[in-house]
Amino acid sequence: MSANGSSESGCRSEVRPTNNTCFQKELSITASVISMTVGIFSNSLALFILLKSYSGVRIKSRASFLLFASSLVITDLLGHLINGSLVIFVYSAEKKWETFDPYQIICSIFGACMVFFGLSPLFLGSAMAVERCIGVTRPIFHSTVLTSHHMKRLLGLTWLLAALVAVLPVMLSRPYKVQSSRSWCFFHIEETKDWLDLLLPLFFSLLGLLALLLSIVCNTLTSCVLIQAKLRRKHHCRSTPYHIEMICQLLAIMLVSCICWGPLLIHVTILSTRATDESPSFSLLTIRLATWNQILDPWVYILLRKAVLRKIFMLLQGCCGSKFNTLHRWQRSMLHSSVETSSSSADPPDCRCLSKLPVRDVTIKSIT
Repeated sequence: MSANGSSESGCRSEVRPTNNTCFQKELSITASVISMTVGIFSNSLALFILLKSYSGVRIKSRASFLLFASSLVITDLLGHLINGSLVIFVYSAEKKWETFDPYQIICSIFGACMVFFGLSPLFLGSAMAVERCIGVTRPIFHSTVLTSHHMKRLLGLTWLLAALVAVLPVMLSRPYKVQSSRSWCFFHIEETKDWLDLLLPLFFSLLGLLALLLSIVCNTLTSCVLIQAKLRRKHHCRSTPYHIEMICQLLAIMLVSCICWGPLLIHVTILSTRATDESPSFSLLTIRLATWNQILDPWVYILLRKAVLRKIFMLLQGCCGSKFNTLHRWQRSMLHSSVETSSSSADPPDCRCLSKLPVRDVTIKSIT
């Protein structure tokens, strides 16, 4: 109470611009706390749903997808906890970096966390897209070669690559720098000394854009294969519904990543090539937009589930009547055709869509 009172009295004793500054500070802290709280709640709820689904599924391809999805949500959750706490600390210290961080240790940690928790979701999204593309287009190869051990190793390599990029500026004696808004730390974009200061942010942005491009290509290819098989009615795989559910989630993740991270990555690329001057307000806007990626990602897994989609379809069918009868019949047949192929020797192939293959006994199981 005393701190708040002194702050308010200090604001009243100053001129009008200082009042605006005090108001903006309180507004920034409130927005950071709300964003952090919503992000933690969303990711915790999504993680609970994914872990529940992961523990109850025995289909190899879906288990691999849920492993990557859970890792993505955990990464977003840790990003909100760590980065959000650092932002709140900076605002509470009135952005006086010279006072609480004279040796730039906190700034280096802040910048490394920004890069790591920024690249990790992009890398994980592209890895999930590649895994689904192989699972749909090359099911036998996916089932026999890409074991769960390989998936876990790929997951570790993804985090390791993001960590190496994050600590690269510190290793090259180019520590992160406080930006113009004094609320976050990032690469040396505003006052570059040599070519290395230009190369590091350019390397970061190109890796992010490459991950987005890989996700777009793989998800487009996977969607085209599934649509083509559906139209030609040659896709007799009984496990098609969970393929459709996963590709819908991947497409939503890709769309969210492109909208949230695209502006920042393109902005950093333009600044690194010195095609335009630095705009502090626009840079702050792009970084705030990028933080929404960690808030929207978990809602993809919360909303784009068969149980939720089924209720939405039933609601639309009840409200609009016969217009959605065909859609509802398709959705109902799709949901009730989810199966698992039981095998005593090894995991079943990702999708038994090849012609002239013997049909094994199947047991029906609902996947939540």
